[in-house]
Amino acid sequence: MTEKNTLSSRFFSCLVAISMSLLILSSLFLFRFNNNSSIPTSVLKILVNSTSLCFESNDHRKPIEHHFHSYVTSPISTHQPSRTQVNEIDCENSYSSKSVSLKQDKTDACDPNSALLRVYMYDLPPEFHFGLLGWRGSPNQRWPNVSDPSQILPYPGGLNLQHSIEYWLTLDLLSSNTPNIVRPCSAIRVQNSSQADVIFVPFFSSLSYNRHSKINRKERVSINRFLQDKLVDFLKGRREWRQSGGKDHLIVAHHPNSMLAVRRKLGLAMFVLADFGRYPVEIANLGKDVIAPYKHMVKTVAARNSSTFEERPVLVYFQGAIYRKDGGAIRQELYYLLKDKKDVHFTFGTVQANGIKQAGRGMASSKFCLNIAGDTPSSNRLFDAISSHCVPVIISDDIELPFEDVLDYSEFCIFVRSSDAVKEGYLLNLLRGIGQERWTKMWERIKEIGHHFEYQHPSLPGDAVNMIWEAVSRKRSSLIRYNVHRKNRYRRSQLLLKDQSSLIL
Repeated sequence: MTEKNTLSSRFFSCLVAISMSLLILSSLFLFRFNNNSSIPTSVLKILVNSTSLCFESNDHRKPIEHHFHSYVTSPISTHQPSRTQVNEIDCENSYSSKSVSLKQDKTDACDPNSALLRVYMYDLPPEFHFGLLGWRGSPNQRWPNVSDPSQILPYPGGLNLQHSIEYWLTLDLLSSNTPNIVRPCSAIRVQNSSQADVIFVPFFSSLSYNRHSKINRKERVSINRFLQDKLVDFLKGRREWRQSGGKDHLIVAHHPNSMLAVRRKLGLAMFVLADFGRYPVEIANLGKDVIAPYKHMVKTVAARNSSTFEERPVLVYFQGAIYRKDGGAIRQELYYLLKDKKDVHFTFGTVQANGIKQAGRGMASSKFCLNIAGDTPSSNRLFDAISSHCVPVIISDDIELPFEDVLDYSEFCIFVRSSDAVKEGYLLNLLRGIGQERWTKMWERIKEIGHHFEYQHPSLPGDAVNMIWEAVSRKRSSLIRYNVHRKNRYRRSQLLLKDQSSLIL
């Protein structure tokens, strides 16, 4: 009798424990998906994330993984991806970050309470943004209707396109409030600045510089300078700017000469830049600003069509401007060192006369593509190489790289110091010493991370737009991971040289 009572007691205890567990889990999920929940969203995120979005059974099987594919897009893509392309969220992002891109419902606009980043965007007049593209809305209309693709004017092509970052970010914010546009809910536009984590300034500054920096005959100042001064007056008059001094404002100035006249006046804001080459450290630095990738110029190579090691006859590829000023003088030195070497393509090139198509074909048939400092430390050539699955060789000592706190570039790039690169035989000996096995590992990694550098509308999980929003969100956190990856830049190259030396001995 005592044994039966004991068994009954144990069974009852187990039943109560299981029931309580199910009740807690059910409550969490009900609260999580109920917009009227009285539990703060931040607390819910901690509770849900701590139990993990990927469940693992007691037999320690790997969680079910759903992979987002990178898509080949035209330079200006306004095609909405089919809903079958937008799967469940990756349990672990390809850059091994624990951040999760929240997915929008198929029909509803994103919920601000679930967003990684809540963004208030100033309703600037069209002359600051889409008006620069020639868009003209109805009276009092500030923004194009992004649910109607015919209203979205394409960004100008050619070299203008490489600095089009503000265009993609603005489109993404407008889409976040638009039902039936499927996109990640990383960043969501809010209508009240008091609810915002960041305040976005939608000025197409790079386009303004490229198109309107020259003074016409009847003008006292250029349109570009006029818009910069007008923007400063607007911001200085805003309560939001005065409260923070601009520290919570996000300004895109990706072209190295954009916002040139007013940088110091707006220097406390967070900038989205290509690099820090033309900025004093007190105005732009890694402590507060975000480095964004260029919009690559060449066509993206689909992973299934990417040439293997044996299918790439060219060892080293470079095509572009050779005679540069400042830190770019090294291009000329390397040109005379390499131009006549076997298996090396090193020549002058421009965007004219199918230059971009030629460069794309050349990179896609080369093992290594040189990314050499020019007038500034960075260029879109790095991202052209990545989209061509050509292993980048970075020769730019002062370069800053996008998302380096979550991406270890030494896994898919070769870093060479400028002082070493100009030594006779150094660069070619290094690259010829990289065998098929190691090159293939880097090539495979490029195919894994390539979608992080793709701009498109609507945005897709893990693409350049969402990586930028996540980078903005991370700016309030530590730089530890960034420093670790930065130290890895030259470490792998040095290890390779040691291995080669031991083989010779």
